[in-house]
Amino acid sequence: MNNVQPRGQWATRIGFILAAAGSAVGLGNIWKFPYIAGQNGGGAFVLVYLFCIAIVGLPIMISELMIGAHTQKDAVGAFTFLEGKRSPWRLAGWFSVAAAFIILSYYSVVAGWTLEYVWRALQGAFVGQSPEAIEGMFGGLIGDGTRQVICHFAFIALSLGIVIGGVHKGIERWSKILMPILFGLLLLLFINGMLSAGAAESLHFMFYPDFSKLTPVSVLEAMGHSFYTLSLGMAIIVTYGSYLSKGSNIVGASLRVALLDTAIALIAGLAIFSVVFAVGMQPAAGPGLVFKTIPIVFSKIPGGYFLAILFFLLIAFAALTSTISLMEAQVAYLIDERGWNRKAATTTLAILCFIVGIPSALSYNMLGSWTPLGDRAFFDSIDLVASNYMLPISGLLISIYVGWFWKNEQDKKEMLAASPAWVYSLWHFMIRYITPLAVAIVLYAKVKESGLFAYIASLF
Repeated sequence: MNNVQPRGQWATRIGFILAAAGSAVGLGNIWKFPYIAGQNGGGAFVLVYLFCIAIVGLPIMISELMIGAHTQKDAVGAFTFLEGKRSPWRLAGWFSVAAAFIILSYYSVVAGWTLEYVWRALQGAFVGQSPEAIEGMFGGLIGDGTRQVICHFAFIALSLGIVIGGVHKGIERWSKILMPILFGLLLLLFINGMLSAGAAESLHFMFYPDFSKLTPVSVLEAMGHSFYTLSLGMAIIVTYGSYLSKGSNIVGASLRVALLDTAIALIAGLAIFSVVFAVGMQPAAGPGLVFKTIPIVFSKIPGGYFLAILFFLLIAFAALTSTISLMEAQVAYLIDERGWNRKAATTTLAILCFIVGIPSALSYNMLGSWTPLGDRAFFDSIDLVASNYMLPISGLLISIYVGWFWKNEQDKKEMLAASPAWVYSLWHFMIRYITPLAVAIVLYAKVKESGLFAYIASLF
């Protein structure tokens, strides 16, 4: 396995933008953002979310791209390059690579659900069915361990097939195919929504800020999602940044990725809420919005058969663009730090992620009685650890390191030389004071909400 590999590079700027945007545009945009916006009152939540993208998401994304582009290394190797092999700052890299591995292991399970629903949509399984029958389909899926494992395997295999091709011939080439298709599918669904009877209500819900519905929990949710949706703290952005040349416009690239990600989240919300309102249903449906509510909606409207196919193809493509980036973040570590060739690294990681993800696939059926953290199933427990703890810790470490401990100011200024001087000053102020404080607040709130403090106290 110890074959020295020439380091991959993006062939074009648009290739990098599409790949990085593909990483950010995932189930978090098409699935999670609409339902958390629905649960937190719509327009006011959206405004807070956009503000949080600016003060939390963008500064950390710029920092991660800087680290990658400056060192031309994976997330662990970057901190080794900057601080040496004995530096405790390598922990930030380890945290992010470990988070990518854990998240891919269960994210691919959820992604597998989208393949199942594409197949059901093609079969016309939702047409003419009662709401109770459609809701029962989702329960039947997560209750079937064998089907879950097969779907999980299929998605890991799809990701393997793309990542094994490398940066240019694999990830970049497929991003140029998958992302335009994703945009096209979303645009068709958006146009359909804007032509429906629920369009006006959807626009009002998404963009009219009713601050009476905004709670402290809503603000924390917006802050947390602004961090998660841009794929921060998962070693992805550092890795993708390492395939950039050092003269790249990092601020411009970060803005384009963030704008694409945010635009798709908003358009997806409008597309979904318009058809939900058109049939008199409510948007605050929680996680079941996509896999329960939306199929019911499509069963009631003209052209629902074709719209269901388009919709589930859309979220399947969105999930795939994210899983390939999660896998690449880990593959880069094995290639850079361990000297593995890409084929061996990708295949080994795919097998390991599949195996580690099996308990998540069985969490609501064969392993339903196993609750590692409190009353949470294995799937919910591992998601809690990765999303609520590992990602914020990783982001906090990166923001503190770049703001306070990366001593060579000239290196940082050179990385942002393509932008006006005031951009560097603003970013540096944010990454030193505002961003780490915001991430620390989110981390504290998540730990408190999970009951970890009470659990630790009970041990003494």
